[in-house]
Amino acid sequence: MDPEQTEIDLQKLLQQQLHSLAQFGVREIAAGNGDVAFQFVSAATESQPDSDTDPAEGSEAKTLPHATTSATAAMTVKESRPVAVSPAAVPKQKVVSENWGPATDVADRPAALEVINAEVRGCTQCEELCAHRTQTVFGVGNPAARLVFVGEGPGADEDRQGEPFVGAAGKLLNKILAASKLKREDVYILNTVKCRPPRNRNPTETEIRSCWGYADRQLEVIQPEFICCLGSVAAKTMLQTTQSLGRLRGRFHPWKGAKLMVTYHPAYLLRNEGAKRHVWEDMKMLVKEMGIELSN
Repeated sequence: MDPEQTEIDLQKLLQQQLHSLAQFGVREIAAGNGDVAFQFVSAATESQPDSDTDPAEGSEAKTLPHATTSATAAMTVKESRPVAVSPAAVPKQKVVSENWGPATDVADRPAALEVINAEVRGCTQCEELCAHRTQTVFGVGNPAARLVFVGEGPGADEDRQGEPFVGAAGKLLNKILAASKLKREDVYILNTVKCRPPRNRNPTETEIRSCWGYADRQLEVIQPEFICCLGSVAAKTMLQTTQSLGRLRGRFHPWKGAKLMVTYHPAYLLRNEGAKRHVWEDMKMLVKEMGIELSN
């Protein structure tokens, strides 16, 4: 593995996390001992752009809320340019957090999601995925959904239509929703990565690290009560675990302000009919927790 490329990948992930935290009003991150390990400083406190600003990008610089460590290092970025941050400057964090950030008004959520979608459409972080994609596949559904489904990545049909779960696996998901007294238009559906991996392979760890920040921000905008991970890629990404899907399913896991459950991906059910009964048990557990009564 190329150490330089690994650092670049980490920088991209940190950039996404910092933008997301600043967007939702986070002002500081506490260390384990209660001290402030990382603080976001308002741009209004800075009198001039940082000296590291690249003059080649033009004179119109946009100073965003940025982070300072004990060394109070300021970061200034150009419009539509990522913040350059050293991984060593940011405390190590897991994807899992105890609480949501400040809520986005329901009326403002479509616009907030579209801002992220525009970034996704212009994303070129993963060279192989960009070279093979027809279009990005952002997500679809109700921005005020109580329940969000998180899948793995787009397939061929999704890549053509630009919407997640529209192929054979999507049709099976629709049947699962109907049997659970849920409607597709009432939930929100997204994937761990936004571009189709070639030959429908699993996304690599590097691709997930590069892309997960977008899905994380989508979830932060929607702030669902429940999240259902479809398949092991989504489950292991969100729970930061190496445990098998079989060990993770059958119970709720806390994830920020939501209750997260894990079940098999519909594509797996197309190949393994016997797993359908497990998914049905999982869905019954989920809708019961949501207050939905099923006849059987």
